[in-house]
Amino acid sequence: MKSIEELMAIKAKMQDKVAVRTSSGDIRIVVGMATCGIAAGARPVLNAFVEGVSEAGISDKVTVSQTGCIGICQYEPVVEVFEKDKEKVTYVKMTAERAKEVIEKHIKGGKPVAEYTIGAATL
Repeated sequence: MKSIEELMAIKAKMQDKVAVRTSSGDIRIVVGMATCGIAAGARPVLNAFVEGVSEAGISDKVTVSQTGCIGICQYEPVVEVFEKDKEKVTYVKMTAERAKEVIEKHIKGGKPVAEYTIGAATL
């Protein structure tokens, strides 16, 4: 970094990502980031949700955050989606690619991706 303008450009670029993590929207996406989740690949999943929500322009409606242990280590990475007046949806064995699909179908489309949920027959 060589100038204040460069610093301001970095700040502007990162502003959307910060807003996604702190907004108070109707939908909350929570990624389990305990050591078991991180070891299983939760960090790229968290990044995919943050970037996907920001790119979709829905950061005013959706908050992406992280939590510690969710308690189902064998299914990590685990993501929970909380929507106002709806039952929580728990996604298991998530990947960055699956996160993108969840954003499109569930977060934007309103239909949970059943085959990635904890209740799915084949995990």
